[in-house]
Amino acid sequence: MSAKRRVTIALIAEEAGVSIPTVSKVINGRPEVAPATRHRVERLLQEHGYQRRISQDDTPAGLVDLVFAEIESPWAMEIVRGAEGAAHEAGASVVISVLHTHAGPGRDWLERLAARRTDGVVIVASRLSTGIQAQLSARSLPFAVVDPEGEPAPGVISVGATNWNGGLSATRHLLELGHRRIGMISGLSDMLCSQARIDGYRAALETAGLPVAPELIRRGTFLVESGHDQAHALLSLDDPPTAIFAHSDLMAFGVLEAARQRGLRVPEDLSVVGFDDLPLASSAWPPLTTVRQPLQEMAALATRTVLAMGHGEVPETKRVELATELIVRESTAAYA
Repeated sequence: MSAKRRVTIALIAEEAGVSIPTVSKVINGRPEVAPATRHRVERLLQEHGYQRRISQDDTPAGLVDLVFAEIESPWAMEIVRGAEGAAHEAGASVVISVLHTHAGPGRDWLERLAARRTDGVVIVASRLSTGIQAQLSARSLPFAVVDPEGEPAPGVISVGATNWNGGLSATRHLLELGHRRIGMISGLSDMLCSQARIDGYRAALETAGLPVAPELIRRGTFLVESGHDQAHALLSLDDPPTAIFAHSDLMAFGVLEAARQRGLRVPEDLSVVGFDDLPLASSAWPPLTTVRQPLQEMAALATRTVLAMGHGEVPETKRVELATELIVRESTAAYA
């Protein structure tokens, strides 16, 4: 392609060997295009960095699409509060979509998006395929990812938290209290935040000169039931942990229930640390020591960013990580 030649739908159609209406259907997420043709057009849109021309009639609609993999948790409600607050300040409203899968937005979602005008998209804890990225870019829709499930692609705006430091500080706190057998219940294994928290846990143990015992690391799903079941598994070991670090407050609540069922006192017999600092953490019994993840701030920043991008502003950085903070309450105590 000549460097002086402007990228248009006609040019994409010519290179793909299809009609202009076919390219338009791909850009707008319409279903009536053969998969091979769609893939070829999407690849060319991405390669050439095509963006839909904005006409003078394309005034802001005052909408931000907030897209979740799942929403049945207090964690998601904190994200909603943050996004809604930032949108409200900007005179916009939030439309919530729930995918019911961690595979990321698909064709159906894109069709629904195409049916309404929106100013930007915030995708939460989900994957984002190159095809969907290309179509969002082709429609000149700014988008950002909050707490990305995997490593974001180059150029994708993402907002997360300092998960490695959070895992380090939680484990270091327990070590400073004298605990040496520290169990850990991680989140979903393929999520970036889970691996970062595991790495922080490992770093704290290694810095203290302690081995990382494989039997003390259990995989969970961030939910209460998972924390409950994995805590029972840890506490059934011949040499059980004296403390457990759970990768979410919800799993930590499950750990507290498992401890009660086994007649263990928290924190006298077992110390427990969570992650998130949900509103329920301070009212749990005992009040939960946890790593505060600034969920509302993360969502608000992503929302403000996509709205600013819609007005032509360019973000200073592609990847932002907001600071975590250890909040010490009554669920942890010195090892006797």
